[in-house]
Amino acid sequence: MTLKIGLLGKKLGMTQVFADDGEAVPVTVIQTGPNVVVGTRTMERDGYSAVVLGFDDKPVRLATKAELGMAKATNAKPQRFIRELRLAPEEVAKYTVGQLLAPGDVFADGAAIDVEGWSKGKGFQGVIKRHHMRGKPRTHGCHEYFRHGGSIGCRLTPQRVHKGKRMAGQMGNEKVTIQNLQLFRVLAEEGCILVRGAVPGAPNEYVVVTQAATRAQYKRRGLGKEEVRSKNPLKASKKAAAGRG
Repeated sequence: MTLKIGLLGKKLGMTQVFADDGEAVPVTVIQTGPNVVVGTRTMERDGYSAVVLGFDDKPVRLATKAELGMAKATNAKPQRFIRELRLAPEEVAKYTVGQLLAPGDVFADGAAIDVEGWSKGKGFQGVIKRHHMRGKPRTHGCHEYFRHGGSIGCRLTPQRVHKGKRMAGQMGNEKVTIQNLQLFRVLAEEGCILVRGAVPGAPNEYVVVTQAATRAQYKRRGLGKEEVRSKNPLKASKKAAAGRG
């Protein structure tokens, strides 16, 4: 298990911003502040180490007794969204109950992050939409079987449907993690971050943003070292040969 610090947030929607070089970048706006440290987990007491974060104030009239007790311990309002983030014991020791965390305290511009959320529910779907199957040809003699799933198992052996068989069923509404996204910009005053590209979930859905588990720095796909242009006009393009490359 990769132990990385992160923040809880709410997906507000998508928009477009311009980079310093003029590139139009599609970004997702995520409100990630402030987060409240509502508890800690230690090896001596709980058998593992983690920090418990809360996000989005909840009205006191809607809180349970357990949530009210937790809020009393942190001197803060009850939180709607609470999650544990596993960390090393020495990292957990850096946080105290009741501490507020802002986006700038955890993330920096250009960092690589992972975003976890619940995907949009698509309802009950067939095999063509859900699994991208081809369907049957609309030829003579084929009746009402254009979008059917076809055979689902064997006869005598093994007399059952194999586990994991791709069939019709509920599509979406499952936990999804998108890795190695770029944290394009941190808006400290608004308590928001701008993430390059799309993240799971519908607007106003809760997400968990953590530091990337597999890399420390974001790297755009398709951007590498510039190719060395040939000075031979016979090999170089017309544009390069004319000095416009």
